[in-house]
Amino acid sequence: MRFVIPEKVVSHFHIRPGDHVADFGAGSGYFMKPLSVAVGEEGVVYACEIQKNLVETLTNVADKEGLTNVRPIWCDLEKVGGSKIPEGSLDIVIVVNSFFQFEQKQGTVNEIKRVLRSGGKAIIIDWSESFGGLGPQPDSVITQDSTEGLFVASGFTTETTFDAGDHHYGITFRA
Repeated sequence: MRFVIPEKVVSHFHIRPGDHVADFGAGSGYFMKPLSVAVGEEGVVYACEIQKNLVETLTNVADKEGLTNVRPIWCDLEKVGGSKIPEGSLDIVIVVNSFFQFEQKQGTVNEIKRVLRSGGKAIIIDWSESFGGLGPQPDSVITQDSTEGLFVASGFTTETTFDAGDHHYGITFRA
């Protein structure tokens, strides 16, 4: 059984040194270190989280691990402007195991589009099913087709799909 392994799936993101990347729904920072390493000293990682206590955790982990290019942000990812990230300033936005949790999914898609530069990438990894009490309840799973439909309807193009684990799908969209 395979679950999402940050170091493995980050290789699908094609991050370059100096890139500006945001993790929408960063949680406790599962992807923070691999993203920080990938963007290098010249890059920036915005660890965006709606739960204030998790922003404090992200800040503490970044400080402890010397991840000086990580910027934890307390924000609302379901409304335009809610991330507090300047418009058109990001190369990549990732959303891992969080998209199903957003009540206003279209608002999140709109905010992703706002912060990405022209040609930037949105990378979504989410649960393809409810599995053994892990992840979303069956009625909360958002299918790969539904996710793709939301992004394409908002002007994104589907670039690729990739293997993100036995119970997840991965899709890269281009703004």
